[in-house]
Amino acid sequence: MPIINRIAEFADDVKAWRRDLHEHPELLFDVNRTAGIVADKLRSFGCDEVVEGIGRTGVVGVIKGRQTASGKVIGLRADMDALPILETTGVDYASKTPGKMHACGHDGHTAMLLGAARYLAETRNFDGTAIVIFQPAEEGGGGGREMVNDGMMERFGIAEVFGMHNAPGLPVGAFAIRKGPIMAAADTYDIHITGRGSHAAMPHQAIDPIVIGSQIVQALQTIVARNIDPLDSCVVSTTMFRAGDTHNVIPQTAHLCGTIRTLKADTRVYVAKRVKEIAEGIAALHGAKATVEISDGYPVTVNHDSPTDFAVGVARQVAGKERVMDDIMPLMGAEDFSYMLEARPGAFIFIGAGNTAGLHHPAYDFNDEISPLGMSYWARLVETAMPARA
Repeated sequence: MPIINRIAEFADDVKAWRRDLHEHPELLFDVNRTAGIVADKLRSFGCDEVVEGIGRTGVVGVIKGRQTASGKVIGLRADMDALPILETTGVDYASKTPGKMHACGHDGHTAMLLGAARYLAETRNFDGTAIVIFQPAEEGGGGGREMVNDGMMERFGIAEVFGMHNAPGLPVGAFAIRKGPIMAAADTYDIHITGRGSHAAMPHQAIDPIVIGSQIVQALQTIVARNIDPLDSCVVSTTMFRAGDTHNVIPQTAHLCGTIRTLKADTRVYVAKRVKEIAEGIAALHGAKATVEISDGYPVTVNHDSPTDFAVGVARQVAGKERVMDDIMPLMGAEDFSYMLEARPGAFIFIGAGNTAGLHHPAYDFNDEISPLGMSYWARLVETAMPARA
């Protein structure tokens, strides 16, 4: 793998940055320490401009090439936030905050983009402007949406934007990507059932929300099985069922909640409609009432054709043709880089993390071995998209 020599020289620095971030995880928009470190390092690298507070706690760095006559501006994005999980890795740089940990590798993403920024600011071997984007609140807060809504794309003139995420199970040294939908939309539903409570010895006097809720849970599975084209992708999962407080009382109410994952906009709308129809219909059949709330989550992450082809070419420069998969199956997880891809053309790629624990697992730890490859990908993406003129 042709790792850039200069990047290999400071790879140990990047590892140290990453492990410091790992020790001090922060959640959602409350990433003040992390954002402060990022901003300080970008200034120390000599970035032309460093702006804090975009999308509440996001940081953006501007790096101009030796020439800027091309007028091209490309954004590179990393996420900074951690997860509310108790870490079990046992490493000597484990989280110092119980109940919080970097279980998704955002510490590694931030460190890799910082390393790429250091290299790009040193060499400036390109004609155009590189914008490095450090985003808060990917894990459920919609930080990507907030940065876009804060006018980031317009303020910095970003024409294309690229993202990257580590992938446990994908071999170290490999990349994976596809055109079109690569990650799903993630919506949620809450179903509140109101029946009639009674003594459990007198069920005939009740309208039992537990029985009704059980029927709703089963019926929701028919959406995927009988309403969705088998060649389409959809997940409807009820993940919580709460009702009752004791052994001998049929409760008055029940609460169900779950997730909907889709890859197409029309499927997304249709499934939400069916969840509502099924829940309300079954409840009414039993003389109860169901109130359904559908909450829109992150939209589908859709890679644009030309930027995806470009990303594939750059990844092959770095990893070799045989190590770049360019037509992987979409994943039903969600990613709020989707908001940036709705605002500008671009592509989201996975970099292999090897045989590690899975994402969001308490034993997960980012694989520092992949950082030089990720940094080289970022650097070559800028230099190839905006080649310097002799």
